[in-house]
Amino acid sequence: MDLSQSPPAMGQYIHRVIREITGNADPYREVKETSNRLVLSLYPRLRERVRDSHDPLATAVRLAIAGNIIDFGTRRSVPDDEIARSLDEALESEIDEEAFRAFARAIDGAADILYLGDNAGEIVLDKLLVEHMPREKTTFVVRGSPVINDATRADAVQVGLAEVVDVIDNGSDAPGTILEDCSPDFRDRFRRASLIVAKGQGNFETLNDRNLPIFYLLKVKCPVIARDIGCPVGSALVVDGSRS
Repeated sequence: MDLSQSPPAMGQYIHRVIREITGNADPYREVKETSNRLVLSLYPRLRERVRDSHDPLATAVRLAIAGNIIDFGTRRSVPDDEIARSLDEALESEIDEEAFRAFARAIDGAADILYLGDNAGEIVLDKLLVEHMPREKTTFVVRGSPVINDATRADAVQVGLAEVVDVIDNGSDAPGTILEDCSPDFRDRFRRASLIVAKGQGNFETLNDRNLPIFYLLKVKCPVIARDIGCPVGSALVVDGSRS
């Protein structure tokens, strides 16, 4: 492997080899469908909690970040009870107030929002957040084809996200957003966005060295990213990428 590449670039290569050797175009399909069903079963209760909270947008952001735990690229398994516990804990957790307020202002001021999704299951919580954003100017982005348990169009349809907001794919099978590998249509859409919301480490690792109007929502899952950002592993973060 070329260690100068980002982890998502290496992951893209590794999982292309896995799919070729196994002859299975989507080895994580069952895992993704199970994750979607699990979080959908929690969705009505969580939606009520968001609706009844003193700041629905902040609560929806906490839950969307907590959903980033559903990542089979960094773990062999994510038990159902751990997911439910993470979401419950997120309802009481603190987030960086200054970063969140900057995020809320950016949403209010944006003319065109591009929301880069990450994993299946997690996109149910993204749906909850999108419902508290201006949907008429928001477009949700999924991967162009299967890689690990990252969300594709099939997942967006399964969880009803496609009924809430416009959904497009980026034309790539990388577990992140490697712009050079994405489709021309997506790159054009990316350039036109006045605000980008990027979920997860993969999107952070592939976009954080660019000068963009972007906010990252993620769980920190490894010591390398923790050291880079300056926080403990396990932190739930709203990161204003325009300041980096």
